[in-house]
Amino acid sequence: MPRLFYCDHYAIELPPGHKFPMPKYRMVRDRLARTGLFSFQCAQPAPPDVVALAHDESYVQQILDGSLPRAAIRRIGFPWSPGLVLRSLASVGGTMGASLDALERGWGGNLAGGTHHAFRDEGSGYCVFNDMAIAIQFLRRNGRVRRAAIVDLDVHQGDGTAMIFQEDEDVFTLSLHGAKNFPFRKQKSRIDIALPDGMTDGAYLETLEDVLPRVFEFQPDIVFYQSGVDALDSDTLGRLSLSMAGLSARDTMVMQAVRAARIPLVVTLGGGYSSPLERTAEAHANTFLNALSVFNTPLR
Repeated sequence: MPRLFYCDHYAIELPPGHKFPMPKYRMVRDRLARTGLFSFQCAQPAPPDVVALAHDESYVQQILDGSLPRAAIRRIGFPWSPGLVLRSLASVGGTMGASLDALERGWGGNLAGGTHHAFRDEGSGYCVFNDMAIAIQFLRRNGRVRRAAIVDLDVHQGDGTAMIFQEDEDVFTLSLHGAKNFPFRKQKSRIDIALPDGMTDGAYLETLEDVLPRVFEFQPDIVFYQSGVDALDSDTLGRLSLSMAGLSARDTMVMQAVRAARIPLVVTLGGGYSSPLERTAEAHANTFLNALSVFNTPLR
């Protein structure tokens, strides 16, 4: 039975009216638990020295001790608290654990993570530490992989990830994102595809199908999938118009391609802000059900 890492037990106290949908993480785990198809592993907080493989040590320390300037806290979008520290470290730990599972079993999943707006020396857009960047550096430091690829299909560009790896020839970053959406100052991924507002299933899937082979031309040893579901038509921040079926087809396309190439896959959560929130939880849960289906199908 495949296992999924979670960290929704670490509480972040948010002020009334805060826009971030924190309950979604537990909602996703509850949905998947009801299927009886997965086991669940409490993610352990990543050691600070491992976090510093992708972040400046001074920034890591400021997060740990709460000394980050107010302007930097505002850019992150969460108030500082001990819970935020534990949650952020555990989110990284979940992706690290999922990456080790992927190397051993073919794929691994974290019911958090995908925090792609975190830069080397600052956080942004509800992202404190960049879990995918840290996991890649962790695997490379330990000699487990040499080349890695990130397929980022969150509707917001993975700007922090792009910047961290901009000069790194052994990490391939692909981002399909809304042209007019946050972040308004885009960074340079290896490949950026800027999508127009209102794009629907057919055009989106055709665009993804055209660009996806470039990932495998790079010949990565592992692929990280930022599977944000904010491209859904009901998302309050997304500005795209994918249906639930279209989003599921997107996931399946990525997973089948990775599986056919016999490359380990790490699935992280990313964004989702639908109204009602149950649609976000359903879409996130579908991603992991699709992964189970694809990786349980024998290769021909």
